Amino acid sequence: MTPPPDPSRTAGEGTDAHLVFARRMDRIDGLAHYRRQFVGTEAGTAAGAAADPFVYLDGNSLGRPTLASVGRITEFLTHNWGTRLIRGWDEEWMELPFRIGDELGRVALGSAPGQVFIGDSTTVLLYKLARAAVDYRRVGSEPARTEIVLDTDNFPTDRYLIEGIAAERGLTLHWIHSDPAGGVSLDQVRAAIGQQTALVLLSHVAYRSGFLADMRRITAAAHSVGALVLWDLSHSVGSVPVELDLCDVDLAVGCSYKYLNGGPGAPAFGYVRRDLQDVLTQPIQGWMGTKDVFTMGPGYHPADGIRRFQSGTPPIVGMLAMQDTIAMIGEAGIEEVRAKSVALTEFAITLVDEWLVPLGVRLTSPRDHTHRGGHVTVNHPAMRQVTTTLWEHDVIPDFRGPEGLRIGLSPLSTSFVETLEGVAAIRDVLRGVLLGQAGLAPGTGIAAGFGQSGPGNGR
Repeated sequence: MTPPPDPSRTAGEGTDAHLVFARRMDRIDGLAHYRRQFVGTEAGTAAGAAADPFVYLDGNSLGRPTLASVGRITEFLTHNWGTRLIRGWDEEWMELPFRIGDELGRVALGSAPGQVFIGDSTTVLLYKLARAAVDYRRVGSEPARTEIVLDTDNFPTDRYLIEGIAAERGLTLHWIHSDPAGGVSLDQVRAAIGQQTALVLLSHVAYRSGFLADMRRITAAAHSVGALVLWDLSHSVGSVPVELDLCDVDLAVGCSYKYLNGGPGAPAFGYVRRDLQDVLTQPIQGWMGTKDVFTMGPGYHPADGIRRFQSGTPPIVGMLAMQDTIAMIGEAGIEEVRAKSVALTEFAITLVDEWLVPLGVRLTSPRDHTHRGGHVTVNHPAMRQVTTTLWEHDVIPDFRGPEGLRIGLSPLSTSFVETLEGVAAIRDVLRGVLLGQAGLAPGTGIAAGFGQSGPGNGR
């Protein structure tokens, strides 16, 4: 998809120029047909079923389910599990975490086979890989490395578990004070690291602002002082091209329920660079990570390669749905997915500037798309109330305190008209809230906005 023209110059013959622009972009969108493959979209419904009236702007938090996943899960219940029963482990399930991992690595992570697996939750995998990394650098370095570098605005689970690891292993934390409206820069990392650094943990795309970090140069900087780097890819996988092998990344973890549409609580994936696999000791030793699972021996002997990073029985049902979105990304190409993501966020920012900034809203995501992931965040003191009202009217962004509203635009399932409808609803609700606060008018004002560009009008 080529970058969009300026929507303010689109002629409309009496129709709102932005709506004309959005409809045109949806017509020429080379990925538009994928939207019809999601449950609840106007074309992605079963015969006789009503289309989902939602305006969904939260695909960066929980993606929509695909129609293919409905069929896949049903088939699994009635056949793979229903008729094959325990034989399924020998026939497919034991290798499924690695087969899906290889395919995800190929289409979205820039990883050669044998380095990605589907495993536990994001929190558990982050713990396993971070703990393995600091133990390796602490013991294998001279002098011992005793410091972990992380930033103050990383996602809470990343910060909490690193604090726990530091307490367990007697390590210290070096905090990079990151701007919640921005992210961690290369210069900040360079200033924080040194011969004492065992591990740097950062998010590739910041969960608040959507800031896209410079993976290649930050990783190189950490390596220059002998530190390892663990990247959290939860807000980038499936939306932003990732090149783990080319960037010489050591370790990475990401969730599968955002842009990969794996479903609520779907398991995360882990990446361990091949040369580190047999030198890292994973801290949660379980039977699925042993050299011979069914020996049931008296001691733990880790498997070779990526398999050693498994612990318990893999969550097979939880990893079914993500396969269908991984297939879509493989078919469409991650670069095309990224191009549409950029076009959607550029359009959203245009609307924010025209409709929301005059109401006192601040854009707190990077304007330069080369530094921005797949969502846009806007701040205003009234955004908690605005979000609550929007949800009551089936317009679904999400709120991140203290006053941020995130507009999450999933390229395979979100249209330009849906984006317009969502930002128009934010405008109308915020306007109503502000008028109510001034004692000039009651209510939210949402109905007026939906009268012009609400759900069903042009999608």
